[in-house]
Amino acid sequence: MLNQEDYWNSIADEKQFTTPFQIDLFSKYVDKGAKILDYGCGYGRTLLELKEHQFTHLFGVDFSEAMVKRAQSNGSNDINVALITSGQLPFEDHTFDAVLLFAVLTCVYKNQEQDAILDEIKRVLKPNGIIYINDFLLNNDERNLCRYKNYENKYQTYGVFELSDGAVLRHHSDERVKEWSNSFERLEYEKAVYTTMNGHRSNGLVYIGELVND
Repeated sequence: MLNQEDYWNSIADEKQFTTPFQIDLFSKYVDKGAKILDYGCGYGRTLLELKEHQFTHLFGVDFSEAMVKRAQSNGSNDINVALITSGQLPFEDHTFDAVLLFAVLTCVYKNQEQDAILDEIKRVLKPNGIIYINDFLLNNDERNLCRYKNYENKYQTYGVFELSDGAVLRHHSDERVKEWSNSFERLEYEKAVYTTMNGHRSNGLVYIGELVND
């Protein structure tokens, strides 16, 4: 099986991500002059959508070199997209007004790795900064229940599964979502049904929170 960096590099030029960005909901809490980071920006589709809506200070990072190259090839010189090779972000503390985690945690199956990402996001967010999380929840259809069961022992986490093309993904419980948001005041939380990048339907969520000052 491909390691996950190799997997995302291998599909960078062919996949189209499908979960919608709720720009109107986001705009309730983040103004157009805000400094925004898209963590795990992929090929930059959400950054381009923000640009189309006149947001002006846009940054993206991703660990897939091929995804970053695709994002940079969009020709948007006013969007700053960079490759990261570790969990450490190349930004100072309290840099951003808002951070997006758009279908990122589904690609990170270990709790401790998810927690490390969230800790780094909290570091670079300004006081009272905004986090926008879009991700996938557990499903109860037979197809998903079977694969959750099949891979639970291997990954020691219910909801983790492998795709035939090499991806390891995770669907999350409501309890796990609550753990993500421990340091944030909830502003919005909506459940939804999304079409995945492979054309299936899955439960999902949109969460917007404000960083609680220590």
